Amino acid sequence: MSDHHHHHESIRTNHPDLKKEESKIDRRRFLTKTSLGLGAAALGSLFGSEKLMGATRDMTNISEAASRMGLPNLPHFAPKAKRIVYLFQSGGPSQFETFDYKPKLEKMFGEELPDSVRKGQRLTGMSDNQSSLPIAPSIYKFNQYGESRAWVSELMPHTAKMVDELCFIKSMYTEQINHDPAITFFQTGNQLAGRPSIGSWLSYGLGSENENMPTFVVLLSKSGGQPLYTRLWGNGFLPTEHQGVQFRSGADPVLFLNNPENYDGHDRERMLKSLKQINQLQNSTYGDPEVDARIAQYEMAYRMQTSVPEVTDVSDESDEVFEMYGEDSREPGTYAANCLLARKLLEKDVKFVQLYHRGWDQHNFLPSGIKHKCKETDQSTAALLKDLKQRGLLDDTLVIWGGEFGRTVYSQGKLTATDYGRDHHPKCFTMWMAGAGIKAGMTYGATDDFSYNIIKDPVHVHDFHATLMHLMGVDHERFTYRHQGRRYRLTDVHGKVIKGILS
Repeated sequence: MSDHHHHHESIRTNHPDLKKEESKIDRRRFLTKTSLGLGAAALGSLFGSEKLMGATRDMTNISEAASRMGLPNLPHFAPKAKRIVYLFQSGGPSQFETFDYKPKLEKMFGEELPDSVRKGQRLTGMSDNQSSLPIAPSIYKFNQYGESRAWVSELMPHTAKMVDELCFIKSMYTEQINHDPAITFFQTGNQLAGRPSIGSWLSYGLGSENENMPTFVVLLSKSGGQPLYTRLWGNGFLPTEHQGVQFRSGADPVLFLNNPENYDGHDRERMLKSLKQINQLQNSTYGDPEVDARIAQYEMAYRMQTSVPEVTDVSDESDEVFEMYGEDSREPGTYAANCLLARKLLEKDVKFVQLYHRGWDQHNFLPSGIKHKCKETDQSTAALLKDLKQRGLLDDTLVIWGGEFGRTVYSQGKLTATDYGRDHHPKCFTMWMAGAGIKAGMTYGATDDFSYNIIKDPVHVHDFHATLMHLMGVDHERFTYRHQGRRYRLTDVHGKVIKGILS
């Protein structure tokens, strides 16, 4: 028997002190009962002769409608972007082999990283025991492309053709030097787990444009690498209906969405109706907003039984589309297939689509490792941009590409003419953004000759979040949520909009 039961058993004894105790109502229960009683009285006057149950039902519907519509005071101003697709390259792609061209390094092969550049900066435990920090120039060639003359590595030929759509931010930086806190920081604005993710904030604040689809969808490629956790797309302290919904490859794209065998839609409808009545009864007793959230989730799941199979079915896509995204796009669960699925979700007005592609963590054998990652992602990333553009969706869709930090100029492990590794480097790295409200064909910020320090226009993770919110019509400083007696926001107490990249 639980302590809770023991407590109540003991109250029923004949001891006079305990008799006195029995007449007192537990404070929480009293407040719950009376606040609901007052609420019911107010509702009674609002709905006239409606019974409490009916009133509660109306309140549930109101709350569900409210969760779809978002907060009444949002957006704060006209948004440039209606939706976001964030192509997260997990593991920390090296800026040296992708977009941050450093020609002076070629003449410095194997030389020690100067102390004047390192400035005593923290190294990870993986390379701080090296007796030498030899400079490793990229073995891959760079060329300039487009009217913007942007430098792109030979590993990204497809992205290179799209540079005039892109805004490269060469001066990103973060405080986190290890994967888990760094990814958590990018996804939630805090290095410790438990805060709401970007998609959850947007879902809560702005609501949904499509009541048959989740507002926030997550797609993970089938690729090895650092583990990813569901808390990265969690709702934190926001109501649970705002957590990201993971779509998987295979017959059951959303877990537990399919009906069990020999169970038809009619059965499902009756079951949900009964379940809703039980939940509403619980709601009228306890007034816990999470009960509302649960009702909303069951009803969304019921609608998704029709909408999800439709959106995940790519049989109506033309051969030209598959050729554009690459051969991999025919195989569910690949990065390419997820890029194509992302386009379909964005067409259906899903507000935030988060892709994760793992495996960019090349501490050794970097030249072969990064070549493989670029091959997996380059064509379909460019195809997604092209596809959104030709469908007229790029004008109001924000596309983001980047990882959680950059890599070191020095080699981790043995440096040879054809092989080297790179350690984590949080002090500067490259990301790009494209589409709604972003200046196309430009580079923002700059790093020194060693891509070790930022020399112009630094951009912190909080600034990146503030800008993303701004493009969605949200003032990041005014969008807060009260939790445990304090107001929280995605950017904590930091962040400024990067005005220089706004169109």
